[in-house]
Amino acid sequence: MPCWAPTVLEFSLRVMAGAADVLALPFEGRERHLPRRRGVKSLVQAILPQSVVVWQRRRSARQVVRGQVRRRIALTFDDGPGELTRSYLNVLERFGVRATFFVVGELCAARPEFVSAIAAGGHELGGHGYTHRRFPTLVSRDLREELSRTAALLPRLPGRRPLVRPPHGAVSLSSILTCAKAGFTTVLWSHDSEDWCTTSADHVCAAFEDERAPEPGAIVLLHEGQPWTLDALPRVLSRLSEAGHDLVTVGELLGD
Repeated sequence: MPCWAPTVLEFSLRVMAGAADVLALPFEGRERHLPRRRGVKSLVQAILPQSVVVWQRRRSARQVVRGQVRRRIALTFDDGPGELTRSYLNVLERFGVRATFFVVGELCAARPEFVSAIAAGGHELGGHGYTHRRFPTLVSRDLREELSRTAALLPRLPGRRPLVRPPHGAVSLSSILTCAKAGFTTVLWSHDSEDWCTTSADHVCAAFEDERAPEPGAIVLLHEGQPWTLDALPRVLSRLSEAGHDLVTVGELLGD
């Protein structure tokens, strides 16, 4: 059962209705809107529970393991599965890392063996729309169909709410409510690798260096199907491990 009351959620969303035009903007490549969006993000996080929409873990992501402080981060990969999926999985296996893959339903239907390979590697799977259309452009009926058709192709973990990442990071108050009523947690991100706006592995790696490094509790945005992201991945994983981060799935990050 969902851990929120629909009437309370609907009231909260109505309170925030004036922010709808900001939330509907894609998160990628919209720097001029960042000040307004950050304000909306803070408001949403203050009102809505983590089970409805999340950018990062809100409580401490630090753990003491055998006397050492370990800091958890969730890596996420969008837009798969595809021809490079197995190569991504090989790198993650080499480093002993589990991640969350937000996959497109129609691609899963075309290549179900890739879905099986992701799950067999111990990774988490979430939906990324069936047709990769922006959620705010869909009426509720069509959005529910996108959610259910994709979820039917993915393994379900008992006792956990299924995860969904809106294509392009585009959300609206209506789309968040529709996903929540359907039992899904909307997962966005707090750390952008910017691999979607480059073809340089060095550019991707730079998003994890020094002052740009992700904070504990971060949800990191990466993409499948991109050779430069794949090339950068070993360096990114090494850098995060050396910095003392434990790389986990979104479910693990949020789970306790």
